[in-house]
Amino acid sequence: MLSKAKIKWIHSLNLKKNRKELHLFVAEGHKLVTELLPLMSCRFLTATAEWLQKYPDIQAAEIAEASLQELNKASNQQHPQEVLAVFEIPDRKPDLNYLKNNLTLALDNIQDPGNLGTIVRTADWFGINTLLCSVGCADAYNPKSVQASMGSIARVAVHYVKLEEFIPTLNVPVFGTFLEGKNLYEFPHLPQAAIILMGNESNGISGKLKPLVNEKLYIPEFPPGSKRAESLNVSIATGIICAAFRRPKTNS
Repeated sequence: MLSKAKIKWIHSLNLKKNRKELHLFVAEGHKLVTELLPLMSCRFLTATAEWLQKYPDIQAAEIAEASLQELNKASNQQHPQEVLAVFEIPDRKPDLNYLKNNLTLALDNIQDPGNLGTIVRTADWFGINTLLCSVGCADAYNPKSVQASMGSIARVAVHYVKLEEFIPTLNVPVFGTFLEGKNLYEFPHLPQAAIILMGNESNGISGKLKPLVNEKLYIPEFPPGSKRAESLNVSIATGIICAAFRRPKTNS
């Protein structure tokens, strides 16, 4: 049985201040929960009797059987699923040596949790293990971010820092997206030790960070010069940029 107290505790983690204080976040659904279980410490898991029978060897500090009605009361989802879990937020510190020698994503004031979660998933796909977020970014452990990351939040370290102070300490080239930038596809090869800086959904890269950008990139529309959508969603743009950076180096 899932008690009213437990349901209240789960709902309390909808608030960023509670997630931050307790170092906990909520994940829902079979695919997401089973992806996270081997990678993160699970404080509490609740599921239907049928689900628990299928997965008798799961590891969690506390496990509670629940009816679908009880899960519905605890859930943040429009269509609650048969399992919900509370995981511990890992205590990670930025590895400066790693950042100086690898590709890193930096996000400037990304506001939409879904966009942030999708970018985490994109970073994971392209082997980018670290995300640097400005202090004004959405919370990576917001339920919508966690859901959109599809488990990648366990593999990608997300750090909240003052980008204008932190980025210069890395001494690596910084690439940012601008409408007046150079065509992304005109670069024969892009470095594998660099910062990719992505700006806010509405305002792009902020004025205080623009001076840090060494190379301005532009994702061209097709055909060139045609009237198309005003802009790309930031998570889609991030995927295109990451793919360009991971393009194999040619000998020509």
